[in-house]
Amino acid sequence: MNGSAPVLPAPGYDLVKRGFDLLVAVTLLAALAPLLLMIGLAVRLESQGPALFRQRRQGVGAGSFMALKFRTMHVDAEARLEHMLAADPELRLEYERHHKLRDDPRVTRLGSFLRRSSLDELPQLWNVLVGDMSLVGPRPYIPRELAPYAWAGTTIARVKPGITGLWQVSGRHRTTFEDRIRFDVAYVEAYSPWQDLTILWRTVVVVIKADGV
Repeated sequence: MNGSAPVLPAPGYDLVKRGFDLLVAVTLLAALAPLLLMIGLAVRLESQGPALFRQRRQGVGAGSFMALKFRTMHVDAEARLEHMLAADPELRLEYERHHKLRDDPRVTRLGSFLRRSSLDELPQLWNVLVGDMSLVGPRPYIPRELAPYAWAGTTIARVKPGITGLWQVSGRHRTTFEDRIRFDVAYVEAYSPWQDLTILWRTVVVVIKADGV
């Protein structure tokens, strides 16, 4: 995991992977349309604010895009976070280490369920459809998150970010932010069809076990 060039897959794999992404995204968006509408309505009814949360994330190369998720936090989440971190040094340390909080009071009750079940990420199928993301790849980072990790940023940006990836199926709740980066670098360095298929299968297992993706 040293930022070396990724292992090249079989010729034409990127084209095959894009075709597979399109097929799965179109199929799932059509099949899950009623569920997507119901979740969106439930989010709107539970708390004030839009159903979808949009945030700029690092894309392939030097590009960026607006990643979609169902909103799982209160609309004033950033203000709440700033206040909490200023008042609690231990909480600040946890956030600096993991870039998230285990028991996050910003998250709504429905949002907690959506996160545990990974249903909050279903709107990212649209990101896959339009070509911003792939089904499998590194997690889409907020650009500022990678600023201190230049050694990893250029490697991670060589491929499209994914809805699922190596970190998500490797016990993500028990890892640090640095671990997450190392998993994503390892994914790129071992980029291959077999790795993608293995991650997709492990993702199904993780979701069934309700361990979150």
